[in-house]
Amino acid sequence: MNLNNVVTLFPSEINGSIEMPPSKSLSHRALICASLSRGKSVISNLIFSEDIKATINALKHLGADFDINGSTVSVTGVKKLKYDNLPVDCNESGSTLRFLIPIFSLTDKKVTFTGKESLIKRPQTIYQKIYQEDGNTFINSSDKIVVNGSIKSRDYYLDGNISSQFFSGLMFSLPLLKEDSYIYFTNILESKSYIDLTIEMLENYGVEIQELENGYFIPGNQKYIATDYYVEGDYSQSAFHLVAGTLNGFVKATNLKHDSLQGDKAIIDVLKAMKGKVIYTENGYTTSKSQTYGTTIDISNCPDLGPIICLLAALSKGTTTIKNAGRLRIKESDRIESTVATLKKLGANISSTQDTITIQGKSTLQGGVTVDSYNDHRITMMISIASLRCKEEIVLTRANSVNKSYPNFFEDFKKIGGKFVIKD
Repeated sequence: MNLNNVVTLFPSEINGSIEMPPSKSLSHRALICASLSRGKSVISNLIFSEDIKATINALKHLGADFDINGSTVSVTGVKKLKYDNLPVDCNESGSTLRFLIPIFSLTDKKVTFTGKESLIKRPQTIYQKIYQEDGNTFINSSDKIVVNGSIKSRDYYLDGNISSQFFSGLMFSLPLLKEDSYIYFTNILESKSYIDLTIEMLENYGVEIQELENGYFIPGNQKYIATDYYVEGDYSQSAFHLVAGTLNGFVKATNLKHDSLQGDKAIIDVLKAMKGKVIYTENGYTTSKSQTYGTTIDISNCPDLGPIICLLAALSKGTTTIKNAGRLRIKESDRIESTVATLKKLGANISSTQDTITIQGKSTLQGGVTVDSYNDHRITMMISIASLRCKEEIVLTRANSVNKSYPNFFEDFKKIGGKFVIKD
């Protein structure tokens, strides 16, 4: 579907089945592990969103080779890490940048990372501190990040409430050093589910990480082993369609593993807690129109669910409080601000503090306005699902932001009955 910036969305009832797109989180991890393995790995069930293309293009700078055929890619990994000295463009992908900074540092060369302004502005103080402690260079300017010098085998002490991407970046790279390392965390470890995904993927490619009571032991002198991998469906993206079914119709979501380690699988528990009708199927779930009720939800381990949970709460009876939401402020947009402002404009009763969002539910939203996506893929998808229960149409600008993670979103939305017109 040729998606321009402006889409007009209409109220509609939905009914249909969708095969969920592959997990973006697992796709990044599989591509990295395959690139660090000697030999060839075949990764199947990929969607080449902007974020995934950023990771593939970045890994080419290390000498990895990619042969793409449809939704499958054959990855020929590197025998030895070598950097081609060209700037590494991470576009707007936080995973690409934070996963790869420590890996590229192993080349012991001066490496320049570039990307969209919103990416370069994201906090990198964790890495900056690590590099400075080891006497290495880490310069974060307005348009690029420059690192020089390799990370070391040692003990690392990280706050538990930082992005899991910093933990994962170290876990990808430290096993390749000769000596052992430890990562210890202080405070409560948030977003642990994403770290679990990293450890699971590393195991698939022959690399061992041992979990401790307050951290992780990373044996050194390990080697990645090439292996084939099928990417399971994405719970982060499925949340939008599952909520759509709950709000106004029926949706069958397939290609979802019931025993997945994805943290955003929490959407199933959220729907149940709010009295939504969720039925397990052989390879996914169905949801159907339900009267849902407000509750208290902690999103510290599933921040990407924030916008769609807010929408669900806006159309539920009673009050919903979303807590530990602060990390939403440092995403593609300030997602607390963008979610609250957007839903208010659509007619919701919603307010926020620095770390919480409070919603008083209504039976419908009004619509009849033009809203912007803030160039944020998850805000675009939330607004699209909101249109189902608006009295009037919504005009959405910068709708093509979905290309970042889910380029086929509007095609899938149409399959289940979503009504919209794309401006020529």
